[in-house]
Amino acid sequence: MLHQPAALSKQKLIVVFISGLLSSIAFAQSTTPALEITATGSQEATQSILTPTKVLQGDELLNKLGSTLGATLANELGVSATGYGAGSSRPVIRGLEGSRVQILQNGLSVGDVSNISQDHAVGNNMQNAHQVEILRGAAALLYGSGSSGGLVNVVNDRILTNLPDRPTGAINTSYETVNNGRAGALELDGAIGSVAVHVDTAINNANNYRIPGNSTQSQGEPAGGWTVPPGGGTNYSGKLPNTYSAQNNLGVGVSHIGESGYTGVSIERLNNNYGIPTPEGGSINQSQNRYDLQHQTRDPFSGFSSIKVSAANSNYNHTEFNNVGVAASQWKNIANEARLELTHIPVAGWKGSFGAQVTAASLNATEVGTGSYAIVPPTKTSSNALFWIEEGKWNSLQGSLGLRYNSLAQNPNLGTTLEPQPTVDPIGTTPSITLQNRKFNLMSYSAGGLWAFMQGYGAGVAYTVSQRAPSAQELYSYGAHESTATFDIGNPNLSKETSHNLELNIQKTVGLIRSKASVYANRFNNYIYSYYTGSVISNGGQEGNGFNVVTAQQAAATIKGIEGELTYNWNQAGLGGRVFGDASQGAFDAGGNLPLQPAPRLGAELAHQKNGWLTNATYIYSYQQNRLASWEQGPAPSYNLLNAGISYTERVRDVNWTVYANLKNLLNEQIRYATTPMAVRLYAPQPGRSVMVGLRGAF
Repeated sequence: MLHQPAALSKQKLIVVFISGLLSSIAFAQSTTPALEITATGSQEATQSILTPTKVLQGDELLNKLGSTLGATLANELGVSATGYGAGSSRPVIRGLEGSRVQILQNGLSVGDVSNISQDHAVGNNMQNAHQVEILRGAAALLYGSGSSGGLVNVVNDRILTNLPDRPTGAINTSYETVNNGRAGALELDGAIGSVAVHVDTAINNANNYRIPGNSTQSQGEPAGGWTVPPGGGTNYSGKLPNTYSAQNNLGVGVSHIGESGYTGVSIERLNNNYGIPTPEGGSINQSQNRYDLQHQTRDPFSGFSSIKVSAANSNYNHTEFNNVGVAASQWKNIANEARLELTHIPVAGWKGSFGAQVTAASLNATEVGTGSYAIVPPTKTSSNALFWIEEGKWNSLQGSLGLRYNSLAQNPNLGTTLEPQPTVDPIGTTPSITLQNRKFNLMSYSAGGLWAFMQGYGAGVAYTVSQRAPSAQELYSYGAHESTATFDIGNPNLSKETSHNLELNIQKTVGLIRSKASVYANRFNNYIYSYYTGSVISNGGQEGNGFNVVTAQQAAATIKGIEGELTYNWNQAGLGGRVFGDASQGAFDAGGNLPLQPAPRLGAELAHQKNGWLTNATYIYSYQQNRLASWEQGPAPSYNLLNAGISYTERVRDVNWTVYANLKNLLNEQIRYATTPMAVRLYAPQPGRSVMVGLRGAF
């Protein structure tokens, strides 16, 4: 592993690197681009500041596809991931995660409880995803407030909006060596008259994965009450226990498509059983039924080009098991969401949409056997929102405006009994809280501009204010959480969190050499975070084997960052290359670092396409993260990640067959994400060297 330079030096290195990207705009040769084809499947948002910041689709999505959403996006610019083994991983965008990064499926909330804790998996199956969109700024306000980090929308096109002129479909099967992983997916589209039908299914089963070296990160003296493994437990090598996963899903969509629009419904069943790789061990058995409705009419009446109605119902369940397979707790979340969106025709150079959105969710987590609440008391959450998004274009100038108002209510079961627990170090009991209903009025807005100062060259600025209401967990938690080795205590008096984000960017979008770079500062009022008090709840009277007491607190904080990339011929036939880097760091205004911040990274990619062959390689160097919160143990080590892939596509009759091999972590490096809570980061590294081979067919 490379030696870690000083913190100041690594920041200077990334600043110099990004500055090079900026200066490349001045001298890069501008040529007329050739007809763009899908060499990597990459689609960057360069024409509109309301389009997604990044879209993964085509070959690029297939090459980067992981078993989880976080694993799929982990190496995108400005995006990292959490890592609870192979079963659970969410994206972290510019140092923000959880409730600050909203996850959607086809434009509506995914309806799970993954924002409550990192060990809760996102409720979707990536095997059937057609594209993944990352949105920020005004575009994100179209779907939700409080997404100060950004918003991720997974699109599976289950409700077809156009009639297929013939039956189409795809099949994919693969095997991975590091975990004996077997995956298969099937998708079919067809039409009967004016009715379009879609069916998809996927299975992904994997055993415990192999790790390089040992499971426990080499540490000095325990800090903050931590001993990993607790009580001198086993330090594993080879295959890491509780890193298995088993997923399957079935989705069906039916839509009626006419000349002026469509109406469709879909249903999905998802099952996911995966291990939790903490020293204590355990597993989660997750299931979800989801029902969607979509309707769109084009040119419904004068002045409007579209009216769209969409709704979803999600019935989510998961059961948490201890290390001997006994059910410990059950979680249920019933979520309903509906939205109306009207798009008007251009007026004075402006085009945009406005509408309303209503959501309601009922969370209920209970301990098996006793029936008492688990961590969070039963809570009902309701939200009513109005939104208005506009974009204008006048010659070389573009502008965007976004506005969203939310009225949100959190209503816990006020009759729930919260019992203080005895603590050691120091001697005492956990602080008590009093449950109360809360209501928040949230106003979020965004304004941005883009100036094309030369053909294909642009400079932009965006300012976004995003307000977020505290989640049910942040307000009302009061209980032990095995997967994070903490006793979580909420704060029912928390105020709404407000972020003020200013971003400057510059881009070159024509010619063989293209580039973009951004610098940003995100200032938070009342930033909500989990504070480790230093107390530990007693566990059988054995000090050191208990869970750390964590309380929800608020403080002013700022996250600053820089990111950029330089690409060569990336979307065209032949050879493509890309170098990139990103760095962000969060700190409390009063001093000290924010917890769970990603490490700075530098990387490079190469791809080549010719005569049906597609080869690619990616190298990423992640610096050591030693800017940790005072209660975090570390540092999170640096690592070198080298991935590669090769595929060959041949058309046989009416089917495009692709045989492929993806090689992951070729250097067999021990990778521990700084964004993962200590209970897992210090104990469970990411998988070691692996080869995935597979066969895809599309017709």
